[in-house]
Amino acid sequence: MAERNVPILKSLGIEVGTKAYHTKTITEADVLSFADVSGDFNPVHMSEEFARKTSFGGRIVHGVLILGLISAAIAKLPGLAVYMSQTATFLKPVRIGDSITATAEVIDTDDIKGIIQVRTICMNTNNETIVDGEARIKIFEQPSL
Repeated sequence: MAERNVPILKSLGIEVGTKAYHTKTITEADVLSFADVSGDFNPVHMSEEFARKTSFGGRIVHGVLILGLISAAIAKLPGLAVYMSQTATFLKPVRIGDSITATAEVIDTDDIKGIIQVRTICMNTNNETIVDGEARIKIFEQPSL
């Protein structure tokens, strides 16, 4: 529990340079589950035959599914992290079977408001950046259970 009168970020040890990571290998089941939950059945995600005819040359994973990996990394920061905003630039497609590492790195803090600005990057196993962006996150104290 944070001490009274101690700003939340300071009490949790969150400062510029703090990082959190999440890695996942994307499976066929992940894509099917995401399509079912989101309702996004775009054939570029669902049909290899269709996707082969596109400029991608085969199926690609939903970009928003990959953003979920960033959310998972942010959730590993100290405290209770809640999204306020996210920007993202998709630089390369993700394929089923790719292992993706999402990194959230604190680049600015507002300790009075408990808000952090986070650089968000996803890299594939070839060390290529596939998503680059920033998020604004509000940090709360974790409630005791």
